[in-house]
Amino acid sequence: MAATAGVCASCLRQRELTVATDWGVLALVGVPPSARQDRSGAQRATGLWDTYSALLSNQAMILATNSGFVDPLLQFETQLKIVESSFKMTFAIPSLDKVKESGKNEDDKEDLENLYQTILNIFEDTLLILVSKDLYKLQILKEMAVWMNEDSAYMQERAMVIISRVLSLASRKARGHTSVDAPCLGVLAAELSLLCSHTDPSITQQASLGMYHLLFIAKCQNEDTAKNRSTKYDKPGSHCLLPCPSEFLPRVLQRDKSKIAQSVGQTLSPPLLTDFVLSLLMKLSSPDETTASEAATILKLTLEYYPHKVTMVSKIVDATYKQLCGNASPVLKQAMLRVITLLTRTSPKKVIFQLMDYPVPADNTLILMWQAAGSESNVAPHVLKTILLILKGKPGEMEDSITEQRRFSLDTTNMMPVAASQALCTLLPIGSYKKAVAQFFPQLLMALMLQLFYSSNLRLMTEDRPFYARDALRVLLNCSGLQQVDIALKRKNCWNQFSQAPFHHHGVYLVAKTLSDHNFPQFPETLHYLYKLSVEGPRRSEDSVITIIFLTELLNNFFKDPFPEEFLVLFRNWVNDCDPEVSKLSLQKLASMAPVINEIENVCGLLTSILDAFLSKDNTVVIWALMALRRLLDKLDKVTYSSLCTKIACSYCPLMDHANGGIRSMAIQHFGELLRDMSQYTWMLNDVVFGGLVPLILFLEDTEARVVKACKHTLEICASELKWSTSYLLKDEYYSFELVVLNICNNLLIFHRKYITDLISDTLGFLRSSRAYLRRGSVILIGYLAKLGGHLLVRDEIDVMLEAIDRVLRDEDPMIRAFAEITNKIFMEIAHRLASSNIKQSFRRLFNLIYIKKLKPLYNYNLPKDLTGSTAGIKETKNDKEAIIEDNYEEVLVKNEDVSLDLLVWGQQPFYLPLGPPSASLTSGSGGFSNVDKGHQLLLQDNCIISIISVGDNKKLT
Repeated sequence: MAATAGVCASCLRQRELTVATDWGVLALVGVPPSARQDRSGAQRATGLWDTYSALLSNQAMILATNSGFVDPLLQFETQLKIVESSFKMTFAIPSLDKVKESGKNEDDKEDLENLYQTILNIFEDTLLILVSKDLYKLQILKEMAVWMNEDSAYMQERAMVIISRVLSLASRKARGHTSVDAPCLGVLAAELSLLCSHTDPSITQQASLGMYHLLFIAKCQNEDTAKNRSTKYDKPGSHCLLPCPSEFLPRVLQRDKSKIAQSVGQTLSPPLLTDFVLSLLMKLSSPDETTASEAATILKLTLEYYPHKVTMVSKIVDATYKQLCGNASPVLKQAMLRVITLLTRTSPKKVIFQLMDYPVPADNTLILMWQAAGSESNVAPHVLKTILLILKGKPGEMEDSITEQRRFSLDTTNMMPVAASQALCTLLPIGSYKKAVAQFFPQLLMALMLQLFYSSNLRLMTEDRPFYARDALRVLLNCSGLQQVDIALKRKNCWNQFSQAPFHHHGVYLVAKTLSDHNFPQFPETLHYLYKLSVEGPRRSEDSVITIIFLTELLNNFFKDPFPEEFLVLFRNWVNDCDPEVSKLSLQKLASMAPVINEIENVCGLLTSILDAFLSKDNTVVIWALMALRRLLDKLDKVTYSSLCTKIACSYCPLMDHANGGIRSMAIQHFGELLRDMSQYTWMLNDVVFGGLVPLILFLEDTEARVVKACKHTLEICASELKWSTSYLLKDEYYSFELVVLNICNNLLIFHRKYITDLISDTLGFLRSSRAYLRRGSVILIGYLAKLGGHLLVRDEIDVMLEAIDRVLRDEDPMIRAFAEITNKIFMEIAHRLASSNIKQSFRRLFNLIYIKKLKPLYNYNLPKDLTGSTAGIKETKNDKEAIIEDNYEEVLVKNEDVSLDLLVWGQQPFYLPLGPPSASLTSGSGGFSNVDKGHQLLLQDNCIISIISVGDNKKLT
């Protein structure tokens, strides 16, 4: 088939050349006029016969391809070429009068006339055959209309007759078909609509008749879809302009552009009407001014009647832009801009999106199109809504998918928001937009504030890009009656500094502050929109930052603390926002409400949200949460405080082991402050205190001085509240980590032995720490806990402890390994004792309830000089009343609820025990006495443990 098509094309070119030569002007030099006339007549006759034979041959080829099993596209292309060749041969012949002049007599003239008519009939029959078999071939008529206008020498009137007749046949054929496939009707209708106003009445008549038949075909084409849906494209009260065939309609369509526009708009389906509009739009650039003017008029009328049926609006807008960029006359430019105005009435979103999809900055042509789109006040709200939708985008953001049709100033980035900002500079000052600007002031204000932030960052990546967001914001203020705000901001140099990214957050504050200072009348609407925006949630985290800054400043200027509950809920939710900046801003504002904390309705919920911020991965958020909570707790009433103290204390404990030293020190410090604040409720906090005791002890060895200081501070508070004798050892001149551990462990055993196993479990976790000082401290602490409380352990627990210490025995630090050896020996001794009989173990536990063995330091780790290598102790002062630590062992018998002891203590004065034989007596001035067997002294006075201190030759009990 391809080979056949090639041969056909070659033959067609040869025949066209032959016929053109035959019909050419003969320049016979030296030939007499009479002979020349005879020769010309003979040439015409020969040309007619050549044309006739060529058309017969072309018709045969067309019919051959039409009846074969050929690819439809290839078939149509081949037939179109053959028809084009036939058209040029057929309508290039002279008029009938000139042909008849070639005849020598009446018979010759009659023969020539018959041959002439036969040629035309062959061409017409060929088209009728093609169309009768497939209405899709009506596209050939569209091409004929184009060919006809290419050369005025063609017989246009006769061509229109053929087009009209073929359309008449097609309309009859369409009437009997359930579906009609004729996609060319829109373009053909555009060609015919222009010919309906032709200067030649005969062409006008045939064009209007052809238009009538075309519209009838289109009506048949729409019948199937009309059965399944209502005629939503018809205006209310409209009626069909296509009754049964009559003489009236074709006559109405002649030279009546309004009727043509109405008929075409009502009858053609949306895709066909779009083709109609696009074809007329292309005609506006025609070199023939008459054609361009006619096309402009029909196009305008069609869009005024049926703009809602036009699809592919973006394509029409793009075509209009290209046309305007050409050298069109001012009149035609106005017609094209009118197209934009009319399309914006029914499709503002499509028009505006397409207008924003060109490179920035916009050229003059695009600005003219913006002005045309916004020239009518009734569409202004829709235009601004669309622009606001575009302003939600972030300029410079990568597009998910970039199509070839999309044009950006940066190849793969979205610059539509920048174009939208520039468009606002053009649209907002238009008088018809005044009401719409007032309606959308809050949305425009916040959208431009966000674009200022985005654009300021974008300017760091692109050089010398105009700052349209800033300019649009200034235009908005001036168009909204806020000229004084603009002047004040200019005086503060705000506008010039907005282009600097670090200044932007302060710039947002300045704008909000200046608006508030001038009591801008749009405050209620702006506050309502900010609240709505905050509740719905911005699209990006950086949007929340701008919203919080703006909202906070407005609330500060128009409300007194505390804010209404509706806004407090927002700040409470923002505390745990995914953006650290949002969390910090919210925490700062909540911290400032400390003086009125007791006036807040849901203060428990507020404090709980701050506690949740302790879990943030951002260290600055955690620090701000700690500071905000402390400021609020300082002013919180004790009743509410006491109800939350346990939960707050538990929240501090995980932060004591935080990787950040600042957070560790603050958490430990604030934990101590909470214990001091809740001194009347110590019984409520016992479990929490002992839950945090291990990190408090171990971080005494921290490498950061602020952490060590915080630990000492909090341990002093703990010792004071729990009545422990530890505070003295925490002073710098007497401080020793091991002695503090030893003292605390002794106190635990005497007063709080039930917590020892839990403390051992907590300490085991630190043996795996990556920080050497924690591993070292935990080895020492767990050693003393096990030494003093070994009788409280069971076999499974000691096995876990042995397994844990076994890893430390291979530590890279030699000191830790040495301490681990000591601790391991303690564990082994306990394990050995646990291997004895159950009776022995039970007796040993009972005995340890009564009899406590006071230890001397086991590890000798950084002990004070007066305690290393010396038997001298630390002398107690009356003010501190702390336990002394001796080098020798002392066996102490203590009061226990499970053991009954007989003791008589006289008076409240200190009494002395002379150093002597094991059997001695207690004396006290005028008091009584009781015997103490075998040197065991019961150290009780008012149910408190009494320390033994050497005083000369006696031991003083206090």
